[in-house]
Amino acid sequence: MKRLALQLYRFAVVAVVAWLVRDLAVRQRTQGDAPVVVEEVKSFFPDAARLRPDSSARDGLFILDRAGRELGYVVRTFPHAQDLIGYAGATDTLVVLDRDWKIVGLKIHGSDETADYVKSIATDRRFLKKWNSLTWDAAADLDLEAAGIEGVAGATMTSLTIARGVKLRLQAARAELIERPALQFGWRDAGMVVVLVGAALMAFGPAEWKRRWKLAWQLVLVGYVGLVAGDLLAMKLFGGWARAGVPWTAAPGLVLLAAAALVVPWATGSPLYCHHVCPHGAAQELLGRIRPRRWQLTLPAGAVRGLEYLPPALLGFSLVMALLALPFDLAGLEPFAAYVVRSAGFATIAVAVVGLVASLFVPQAYCRFGCPTGALLNFVRARGATDRFSRRDAAALVLLALAIAIHAQYLPLIRWVKGVG
Repeated sequence: MKRLALQLYRFAVVAVVAWLVRDLAVRQRTQGDAPVVVEEVKSFFPDAARLRPDSSARDGLFILDRAGRELGYVVRTFPHAQDLIGYAGATDTLVVLDRDWKIVGLKIHGSDETADYVKSIATDRRFLKKWNSLTWDAAADLDLEAAGIEGVAGATMTSLTIARGVKLRLQAARAELIERPALQFGWRDAGMVVVLVGAALMAFGPAEWKRRWKLAWQLVLVGYVGLVAGDLLAMKLFGGWARAGVPWTAAPGLVLLAAAALVVPWATGSPLYCHHVCPHGAAQELLGRIRPRRWQLTLPAGAVRGLEYLPPALLGFSLVMALLALPFDLAGLEPFAAYVVRSAGFATIAVAVVGLVASLFVPQAYCRFGCPTGALLNFVRARGATDRFSRRDAAALVLLALAIAIHAQYLPLIRWVKGVG
C-alpha cells in the first residue's frame, strides 16, 4: 500500500503541474497582463460573480453567478486586434454574449487612444449597440458598411477600428474552431507503433533475444527514430503540450509514445523510452562500443553528486519557462532537435555534440548528468520493493510548490520580468 501511495503521489504531482501550466496558459491567452474583472460585465449581467477562462479556441471567459451557473460569455479583441491602429493607438474591446451566443453589448476594456475619443465612444450607446442580438457567426460575417456602422462623430478612426477589431476577433476564433483536424494516421504514426512494439520486446523479451538484437535495435533507433522520423520526446514538447493541449488527432503516434514513456515506467519500473527508444541514448551506447577502455574516466564521488543535480535543475528551469511563456526556446537545452538536421539550431547541435563527446569518457554522460526529460521520466518510475520517498520525490514537491506560487502570482511576475527586460 505504501508503494502504491507513493506511485499515486508521483502521478498526482505530474498531473497537477501539467494542469497548472495549462490553466495559466489559458489565463494568459484570455487575460494577458490586463485581466478582465467581473465588475466590467455587471452592467450586462447584474448577478455576475466570477469569470472562468475557456480553454477552447474562443479564448474567452464564461460569466458565472455565485452558484456557478453560466450567465454568458465575454471575449477581448486583444491580442488579435492589437495591430489595428485608430488615431493614436489600438483599442481592446470586450464583446459580451448571452448563453445563446448572441451579443448583448460591447465595452471598451483598454485603449492607447486619446482619452476624449474613448469617452466619446463609451458614451455613444447607439454605436455600441449596433451588434446587439447578432450571433457570434453573424457578427463575424457582418458587412460593416451595409450594416450602417459608421464612425462616432469626433472619434471616427477610433470607432471604425473598434468595429474592425470586433469582426477580426470573432472571425479568428471561428476559423480556429472550424479548422480543427480529424484523426490523421500517417506513416510516421504507423512507424511509431512498430517502434513501440520493438521497444516492448527489448524491454520485456527473453534476455538472450535482447542480447542478440541489441546492436541492430540501437542502429534502428538512431537511423529511423532519430534521423528519419525525428519523433523524440523533449521538454519543449511536454511544455508545449501542457500549454496548448495534446495533439491527439494530428500526431497520434507521438502521443502514444509519450503515454508509453510515462505509463510503462510508472506501472512496471522499466525505463522504456530512455533505454529502448531514445536515439541519443542509443548513440551514446554505440560510441561506448568503440571507445578504447583507456579513455574511460572515473569521476570523483563529489563531482558525481554535484552533476546529478543538473537534470532536476534544468527540469525546474523548463517548468518556469513553460509557466511564464518567456521567450526562451527550450529545444536549446537538449540535443533531441539536432536529429532533425534540416531545422536544428546551433544550441541544440552544440548540446548534442558535447553530450556525445562526453560519453566517450563517461558512459551515458548526457543521460546521467544532463537530461531534464530523463529526469521527468525517472521521477515517475517505480522502484519495486525497495521504493521509498526519496530526494527526487522531495525535489518534485519543491517544483510543485514553485508552480503553485507562479500560478498564483503570475501577473506581478510577468510585469516584473517585462520591467527588467
